[in-house]
Amino acid sequence: MQICGYGVTGRIATWSLLAMVLAMAFASADISAASMDGSTVYAQRCASCHDNAADRTPLRIALRAMTPESIVAALTSGPMKTQAEGLSPDEIRGVAGFLSARPFGEASSAIPKPNPCSKPDAFDPKLAGTGAWNGWGVDVENTRYQPHPGLTATDVPRLKVKWAYAFYGGATGQPTVVGNRVFVTHSTGRVAALDAKTGCEIWTFAANGSVRTAVSVAPLALKNSAKKRYAAFFGSFNAIAYAVDAETGAEIWHTKTDEHVVARLTGAPTYRDGVVYFPLSSHEEVASSRDNYSCCTFRGAIVALDAATGRIIWKGFGIPTEPKPTKVNSAGVQMFGPAGGAIWSSPTIDTKRGLIYAATGNSYTDVDTQGGNDSIVAFDLKTGRRVWANQVTPKDSFILGCSKGKEGKGNCPEEGGPDFDLGSSPVLRTLPNGKQIILAGQKSGMMYGLDPDNKGTTVWQTRVGKGSALGGVEWGFSADADKAYVPVSDVGAGQNGTPGLYALELATGKLQWTVPTPTVACSWAGGRCVRAQASASSVIPGVVFSGAFDGHLRAYAAKDGAIVWDVDTAPARDTVNGVRVEGGTIDATGPTIADGMVYIASGYGAWGQSGRLLLAFSVDGK
Repeated sequence: MQICGYGVTGRIATWSLLAMVLAMAFASADISAASMDGSTVYAQRCASCHDNAADRTPLRIALRAMTPESIVAALTSGPMKTQAEGLSPDEIRGVAGFLSARPFGEASSAIPKPNPCSKPDAFDPKLAGTGAWNGWGVDVENTRYQPHPGLTATDVPRLKVKWAYAFYGGATGQPTVVGNRVFVTHSTGRVAALDAKTGCEIWTFAANGSVRTAVSVAPLALKNSAKKRYAAFFGSFNAIAYAVDAETGAEIWHTKTDEHVVARLTGAPTYRDGVVYFPLSSHEEVASSRDNYSCCTFRGAIVALDAATGRIIWKGFGIPTEPKPTKVNSAGVQMFGPAGGAIWSSPTIDTKRGLIYAATGNSYTDVDTQGGNDSIVAFDLKTGRRVWANQVTPKDSFILGCSKGKEGKGNCPEEGGPDFDLGSSPVLRTLPNGKQIILAGQKSGMMYGLDPDNKGTTVWQTRVGKGSALGGVEWGFSADADKAYVPVSDVGAGQNGTPGLYALELATGKLQWTVPTPTVACSWAGGRCVRAQASASSVIPGVVFSGAFDGHLRAYAAKDGAIVWDVDTAPARDTVNGVRVEGGTIDATGPTIADGMVYIASGYGAWGQSGRLLLAFSVDGK
């Protein structure tokens, strides 16, 4: 089994940087004696992937930007743990030293410095309709539409960087802006509250695992207290949900949402009326690439927790039937099914109908999922009961490494699917005639309009990209009152791919305009320069913001798609936390816009560069 980066879909964190770590806590030691062993391990277990990197697997040059401690942590407790099985501790340390080309314990000028605020203002949440960007999609409908941005369409061409902040690890977490604070998550497990105007740190929190979800902030009811307390909710790579005090960062509670060894929380939680809802994803596609792994027993779910205590109220599975033993694989290991349907995006709440909607990923086995994979699934908001499911691609069974010719071997499905997850959050919008519609995007390159009054029946479907395992429509889109603004990746779709930004009429799905991703040279060296748009878009009145794999953040006129602003986020910048670092690929997360500022995470690290910037833009940089 090769130790390759998880380069097939975008559903876990930035595996390509390998910087999803629990902590850099390994003792200092000289690596010279292990260097030769490390080079041998690399040649035997890593080179075939990282010397000829494809998809999101990082090139070897990108790994050199990491510390040996972070590589060890990625291989022992992070996203590469499964692939590193069988390596001894000395071999792991050896390959980490070989790749980083520096000794353990060496101080790094790229490690951010503490930057505490000297006299932080009291937390002013301003939660009700005053321009916050709370959670993944601004609102519980996940529209990613900011109606009160604090700037106008005519201001957008004057946006300039006001401050820059260096992430610890990859730029995988979308910032949340509530009142006078920006909440950011780091792939190393660090969570921080920053001053929105200056970027200084008000508090930091260390989670027990990598964190890539956006933060959702909500009030908590306190008995016998006149003071309202606010909590910041987020989830970790090891399926632990957290609530911390939004004012101080002190932990309120943490809850293990699922005991499955490969369960993950990647999508942002959604809060409503004292309950916080977490989407449950997994890494089982990767684990199952080993023939000695008993595939597959994970099912995607929504987990409803009491916001005040963290108590699990209910867990609703997209696949309603529990996995059962099926057959023995070619390695003599018992197999199970059905499995899959991971939910790796933020769920959407329909308050009118008392439902919560989730988009599900592919199946892991040949066993019928009863509509649970590649679907929009509706759950009862109070009980978690599955109310309906609209499955757009049945039998999409996928396991990492199951290429053509490996059908039925090991854990590979007899009939492999195209890996066409619905990875972006469903969007609920109200049409001019008062009816509502659910919008859904798929990595196949299809967009769908569903009828929430008729069990999610498809009203329209429109192709906006050729589609591939890397999108199509991957991480998200936005919608105002008239149109949906859909970024298309089409990485891996070949010369017929059509990456760009597409505007569709909400009621009919009719294409209103499209702008192909511009062809530009990427500012980083030693990595691939990819023309694609997979990260989520965001919209304000009159303007749509969309980032691209080339590191550029662009603003488009909502009426016709004309590009009105374009900035390269990748070049190195001095940061408020004392280091000069690069940005890079914009992927997964989208822009957040609040109180006259635009924030973007730059440096997802998927294409051979290792940037990690948070950039805060304001009009004229003031």
